Amino acid sequence: MFDLSLLDLSLLAACALLAGLIDAIMGGGGMIQVPALFSVLPGMAPASLLGVNKIASIIGTAGSAMQYTRANKSPWKLVMISSTAAFLASVGGAYLVTQIPNQWLRSALPFFLVALLIFNIKSNAGLIHEPRHKHHKQNAIASAGAGVIGFYDGFLGPGAGAFYKLFYTRVLGFDFLRSAAPSKFLNIASNLGALCVFFYMGFIDWRLGIFMAIANFAGGQIGSKIAIKHGNSFIRKAFFISVTALTIKTFYDAFLK
Repeated sequence: MFDLSLLDLSLLAACALLAGLIDAIMGGGGMIQVPALFSVLPGMAPASLLGVNKIASIIGTAGSAMQYTRANKSPWKLVMISSTAAFLASVGGAYLVTQIPNQWLRSALPFFLVALLIFNIKSNAGLIHEPRHKHHKQNAIASAGAGVIGFYDGFLGPGAGAFYKLFYTRVLGFDFLRSAAPSKFLNIASNLGALCVFFYMGFIDWRLGIFMAIANFAGGQIGSKIAIKHGNSFIRKAFFISVTALTIKTFYDAFLK
């Protein structure tokens, strides 16, 4: 299957499962899944590997999103409007990444993450659910933020799920549990936008993508149940761990790799 050994397939499945678990709790599962794909399949086109990652992430994230939706009511109108913005922006970002280098963004990202981490450690964002905006203003702000993050997800991608959650807690005033489902649906939208570009350009391996998706889905189910059980304080701690790990990973990729 896929011309891979049983050991390689087991490694990919284990990494996809762990990525789904981490992504469901705090975002950033791509930090595990993408390097695993590049390590096991160094001869495959990078865009194809990114396409595989998107397939697995979409299915895994959809599963965890449904778990969170059952636990807390989602603002569906807000989700639909901002998801559209995330999808369209991601299409633009994914197309652009096929045309120009993205090294400048890779170099700036770790410093941006450090600033966000410090900014949020000093606040109670995510612990209390106090939406800061209403109706049309909320829709406009959510769509603008989703567009920016969606473009980033299509253009580069690491940690986009964590950025969506950060946006909902810090800018819109949601707590972590109530931001979980909306941020997941936004992540699905931007992943789908990038996947459409990869599909159109022929960079898709559906068999491998579905194989990884099954394991990612299982991990997402486990992770979302853990998060729902332990609540906002647990997710906040996990979120900071995720952003710290993402900062280290992006710094390594930009300057040491």
